[in-house]
Amino acid sequence: MPILYRLKVHASAREEKLQARGQDAFEVWTRASPQQGRANAAILALLAAHLGFAAKRLRIVKGARAPSKIVAVLGT
Repeated sequence: MPILYRLKVHASAREEKLQARGQDAFEVWTRASPQQGRANAAILALLAAHLGFAAKRLRIVKGARAPSKIVAVLGT
């Protein structure tokens, strides 16, 4: 069973920041724009660095085009 994290994303923000909102929830700010998946790639990289995983182990399983997302850690 994969580990799931809930994210609230703010694309095109002034800074790159990740803030815990609970054990499995985060609020993420990224400078990247939401066009062509740039913000999604940026938030996966930020979350992976924070959790100590490789970014390629993270997948958005719900909300790829929405500010509220669910991300799974693969291979756990």
